[in-house]
Amino acid sequence: MKKAGIIGGMGPVSTLDYYSGIVDGYRTAKNDGSYPALTLESVDMTEMLGFVAQEAWSPLVSMLLAAVRNLKSAGAEFAAIASNTPHIVFRSLEEKSPLPLVSIVEATCRHAADAGCARVIILGTKFTMTSGLYTEMFPQYGIEALIPDWEGREFVHSIIFPKLEEGVIDPEDKEDLIEFTEELIRNSHADAVVLGCTELPLIIRPGDLSVPALDTAQIHIAAIVREMLK
Repeated sequence: MKKAGIIGGMGPVSTLDYYSGIVDGYRTAKNDGSYPALTLESVDMTEMLGFVAQEAWSPLVSMLLAAVRNLKSAGAEFAAIASNTPHIVFRSLEEKSPLPLVSIVEATCRHAADAGCARVIILGTKFTMTSGLYTEMFPQYGIEALIPDWEGREFVHSIIFPKLEEGVIDPEDKEDLIEFTEELIRNSHADAVVLGCTELPLIIRPGDLSVPALDTAQIHIAAIVREMLK
């Protein structure tokens, strides 16, 4: 069993889901009463988002690299970032990382391909939606990836910040987001929606949409557990 290292705090609510999901997934797979070896390095989400907003990629890589090094010092044998947006610099981080990294984007693309998806809608922070993070990776798996227009991206971002990042679910926000997403599905004939922010599953639950909603956090958690069990 490998010890996992998780870079969390972006945001704190979804980091809790990662911890509990990894523990539950590991214990279910092992089925011997044991618990996983896991260490968590929590970073400042506000600092991270500031780097992203300024497109200060080098400082962002340095911030994440310092976190990976701390995880390595704590005995982690591989690492994962418990958030979509920082994956904008995943390749640069991977080149310098002292530990192997498990990507949420690659795990999601593989999952969608295995599920037979052909066209997906990407929802997430405006940084995630506009960066090409998913729209450039999905075609490598034979899947078309679509994002909302400028106004739509601003709307989705406003649902995530500040309330959803703090774990606050507004019923009106939920209704508006589902209505917005269903219109995108109808217009694009998409066969799945990628919840490309680890807080979005707090507000879009299984069965809320007319097509499957791909929970990137849960997909990532499953990939982390598989790596632990290698």
